[in-house]
This record gives sequence, C-alpha cells and structure tokens, in this order.
Amino acid sequence: MSLHLLRPGLLTTIQDTGRPGYRRAGVALSGALDARALRVANLLVGNAPGAAALEITLLGPTIRFSTDHLLALCGANLSATLNGQPLPLNRAVAVRAGTELSFGRPQAGSRAYLAVAGGLAAPLVLGSRATYLTAGIGGLEGRALRADDVLAVAAAAPAAIRLGQQLLAHSPELPGVAAPWFADPALTPRPKAAPVLRAVRGPEYGQFTAASQGAFWAEEFQVTPASNRMGSRLAGPALLRAADAPELLSAAVTFGTVQVPPGGQPIVLLADHQTTGGYPRLALIAAADWSRLAQVPPGGTLRFQEISLPEAQQLYLAQEDQLRQLERAVALRFGGTM
Repeated sequence: MSLHLLRPGLLTTIQDTGRPGYRRAGVALSGALDARALRVANLLVGNAPGAAALEITLLGPTIRFSTDHLLALCGANLSATLNGQPLPLNRAVAVRAGTELSFGRPQAGSRAYLAVAGGLAAPLVLGSRATYLTAGIGGLEGRALRADDVLAVAAAAPAAIRLGQQLLAHSPELPGVAAPWFADPALTPRPKAAPVLRAVRGPEYGQFTAASQGAFWAEEFQVTPASNRMGSRLAGPALLRAADAPELLSAAVTFGTVQVPPGGQPIVLLADHQTTGGYPRLALIAAADWSRLAQVPPGGTLRFQEISLPEAQQLYLAQEDQLRQLERAVALRFGGTM
C-alpha cells in the first residue's frame, strides 16, 4: 500500500508527535506544528494518535492512491478535492485505488494533516518518524517531499479496513465516500483569521519596560514571511527591556515560548526550535492554543491575552479530555455499525 506524490506542494513533510527525550543532547522535539489536528486525523482512521501522517503547508500536493485507503484530513481548509469533488474535513473518508487528491487555494489556516489508516511507514529515527529539516533526519531522507516520491503505508487495523469497505460499497459510483459521523467541532474549529492567543508571563517578563508589557497584551502583531517551522517571527511594536536589565545566560525554551531579540520584534518558537536560547522569554503561549498559533499564515495577524498558570493548565486538561472522549467514541464506531 502506498501514496504516489505527483506534485509535492509548497512544503509537505512526514510528521508525528515528535521525538521527546533527546533535548538534553540538543535534538529538537520536532513533529507536527498543529499536533491536535494530527491527533484528531489519526483517531478518525483508527490509528494511534501519534502515528505518522502528512503535514501540508498552504499549497498542497497532488497525491494518487495506489489502493483503496481510509483517510482523514484535519486542520487548515486548503480546498482539498478527490477527482475534482470537494473532500470533507474532519471525517473518515474511504477512497478508491487510482483516486487523486488535490488542493486549491487556502481558505482558512495554513497547515493541514492527512492521516491514512495504518500510518505512514517511514523509518524510525530516535523513536520518531517526524521530519526534522534542520538536521536532515526522519521522514523521507530528512527532507521535504518531492514529485514522484512514493510513501509506504503500514497495514491498517482490521476495523479500519472493514469501515473503508463498508463506505465504498455504500456508493460504488463515487471515488470517495465519507463516514456520516465526525469529530466534535470544539476539537476541529475553523482556523481564525486573527486569533487571540492566551499566554502566561515568561521568566524575564519583569525585565521589560512597562510600556512594552502593555503593548504586548494590547497591540496586534503580524506573522512575517521569515517564519518557518522553527518559529513565527512577528512584526509589531518594539518590545524593549529596561535599561538596567541584567545580562542573560542561555536557558531552556519550549514550543510557544515568546523570545524577544534586541531589535524588539518577538519570535514565537514552534516545533523545530532550538533547545536553549539566550533571548529574554517574555511570555509562554498556553499549550491549548498552540494549534491556533500553528495555523496563522505569513501575513496573518494575532493578539495575546494574559491568563494565569492555573487557567492555562485547566485549558490543557480540558482539551486532553476532549481528545480522550473522541478516542473512545471512534473506538465504539469502529466496533459497531456506521
């Protein structure tokens, strides 16, 4: 079983939920930028939540399916079609051998995740199949996908195979047939054009001037074209440290850390970020909003809203509870009837 890339798209990579446990050796976590969308897509096709899938950025690829497959597409709306017919988001969809998946103009968000029942069978590197472009490891030869790449797919669970067969038998004239059920919209919201990202104060927050602190929470910032999988570079009011702020040593950073270089224009770190940094950490984006952050395209805008650490923890726990509920609900669907 395999997928054949006829065209690669702007930036299409194999991603899972990353390779934890190696940051002390300087290896980034990497993995999907919108891990929630990846996990939902995997659950919808009967995979483990962290199975390897495709991360598709802005301009998507054209893919031909060599055999029948069960797939799900979550995250950004990039105008996906199957043989020219719209592909519904956030649902399990059975597709026939020979069907082509294409993408058009981005409608909302910037990154979509294509999960296929069984998961992509890329080699494991340090326990993960995620593509880490900077180091050239993981995925397919550690690189973005190219035209004519063929991606192997692991064997799907029997329940996923059975569901796919049932869907295709229901409408034999169609290239793809969607399941009548879908994920809770709370887990798969349409990406907002100008989201508000909830955040807590960072370790060096108190070193910034009062005017800069106020501007960070009150003003709008734009994601610049210089952004990549390492971080979203923002343009907005200059955020400056106080004149008597102490010299900084390098310290640990994580996904969602808002660092501020000397020029005052913040960088919000993403999945491929370095393990330590020497810029002051003004704020930390709540984990529950990392998906919102990942979906803001270059040229898009965002704002920040201050919350407390307990509030951030509650938001994370609530989101994880929703994902567990989805996992249980899908298991019941796969074990019963459509």
